[in-house]
Amino acid sequence: MLHLLSQAPLQAELFERMAPGDEIVLLDATVCSALRGHRDNRLLQRALDRSCKLYAMRDMVAAHGLAADRLLPGIEAIDYAGLVELTVKHPAIHSWC
Repeated sequence: MLHLLSQAPLQAELFERMAPGDEIVLLDATVCSALRGHRDNRLLQRALDRSCKLYAMRDMVAAHGLAADRLLPGIEAIDYAGLVELTVKHPAIHSWC
């Protein structure tokens, strides 16, 4: 399943509903959570440890004045073409806003 997260701060309850192998895209202000040292890193790391794949929208990372190379290891910055590929890949998409 593909999860689209757009509301910050991140909630632990959201991650409890995610299964190993799910893919998660951080949108809008949630991309700040992916910055190394952010208080929500523990939630993202827990998802990575459960074999979830995490992505942050590259243009939203830049819009928040962040650099993609400062993201938590394991989180990939993607563009809109990458987001489209993920939506085509997953028949089930859940938006959390």
